[in-house]
Amino acid sequence: MQQAEAVDLELELVQDIASFTHNPLGYVDYNFPWGEKDTPLANHAGPRDWQVDTLKEIGDHLSNPDTRFTPLQLAVSSGHGVGKSALIGMIIKWALDTCEDTKIVCTANTDGQLKSKTVPEISKWARMGLTSDWFNVTATAITSTVSDRIKSWRCDFLPWSKDNPEAFAGLHNQGKRIVVIFDEASAIDKVIWEVTEGALTDEDTEIIWIAFGNPTRNTGRFRECWRKFSKSWKTKKIDSRTVEGTNKDQLDKWAETYGEDSDFFRVRVKGEFPNASASQFYSTSLVDASRSRRLEKSQYSFAPVIITCDPAWTGDDDLVIGYRQGLYHKVLETIPKNDDDVLIANKLARYEDELGATAGFIDQGYGTGIYSALKTMGRTKWRLIAFSSKSIRNDCDNKRAEMLVAISDWMKEGGAIDPDDDELYEELIALEDLPTLDGKYKFPKKDDMKKMLGRSPNKLDQLGLTFALPVTNETVKLEFTTWR
Repeated sequence: MQQAEAVDLELELVQDIASFTHNPLGYVDYNFPWGEKDTPLANHAGPRDWQVDTLKEIGDHLSNPDTRFTPLQLAVSSGHGVGKSALIGMIIKWALDTCEDTKIVCTANTDGQLKSKTVPEISKWARMGLTSDWFNVTATAITSTVSDRIKSWRCDFLPWSKDNPEAFAGLHNQGKRIVVIFDEASAIDKVIWEVTEGALTDEDTEIIWIAFGNPTRNTGRFRECWRKFSKSWKTKKIDSRTVEGTNKDQLDKWAETYGEDSDFFRVRVKGEFPNASASQFYSTSLVDASRSRRLEKSQYSFAPVIITCDPAWTGDDDLVIGYRQGLYHKVLETIPKNDDDVLIANKLARYEDELGATAGFIDQGYGTGIYSALKTMGRTKWRLIAFSSKSIRNDCDNKRAEMLVAISDWMKEGGAIDPDDDELYEELIALEDLPTLDGKYKFPKKDDMKKMLGRSPNKLDQLGLTFALPVTNETVKLEFTTWR
């Protein structure tokens, strides 16, 4: 008799849980022991308000037949102590319990974060509640207790590696449910984001991808969820001061110590991205201001026109041609790596004539052939610039550093970049100032920036080249010749 009653109760539980397939908030309220004595939730009446909002957002997406099988991509930036790890635990347990053969992958910024913080919190929620015996919990995975479903119904905790992203390329589960969780997403390499995005293509499949994190970096894919990729991501920022249960006294002390407008307070309390990382050279606010300017032609038409060319260094890079006239800058053309120096020289000659250029500068690294072709054509306004040569400024490590510092001064004086040029924008805010023993400005090499951006910063260097030598409307002042 007792066994029959137990079977009936289990069947009733299964039916109840199944009713929450597209209702994660209802599931969370039903399954976990909110307010029950001698449980981890004894002092909690329910999830926090922002957690409720996020659970509702997932439920609304899945409940709507028009959106159910389109990927739901949520990016949540937050201050400290808001309960993001707890919410991850709730979401993973709901996803596993309410859809047969659900597949989940969860990763974090570092292996240490994943093992010591993310996994223990998720495991706590997996072991808590009415369905605690439905899945086995280990340090590396949560798997179904049904023997023939261990491989198909599970959550895997995977450390990531940009050199071995294959684990994130196999996220297929046609006709069922896929959940991907990025914890502390600011530091997860863009390769992992790209591989994950490419894998989430199954039709008629519930796909949920959530990126959580403290907004410690204002570059990278997590940051771009609010900018370049904003059409694909639903985003929210959680201020610790508005969340129940956070230490308001400590938050007030931080406000008094650092100031509410400080990057420390923005990141750790407001859940907002910093104006500048500790090593970021051009602050985001400076670049944003430059990008938002709209100049009248009268504000720059009197200045000399300087055309520059930054050739491609490898086969997957672009050659960039652009110009600056006073406070105005524009990229004229980007061309995949091209070894036809005469073709590029003819393009530069045409731009020189069309724009009435006063001077032209070419990166010496791969530009000697282009320069020679221009010289053969009788074009005398062009100069080769060696980025690694000595700077005329005592506070710059080399010529490239001198030119990149000049960009900062130019933007502060009112320089305007193209508001539609996302690549130049990303290259500007990605530039970091490297520490040196002598205190001079020094910046990462092109190859190092390419590893971070996924491409060579040719547009940044093209803009920098416009400051290579002093130029007047009459001629280029050859007070020093880095091109010889």
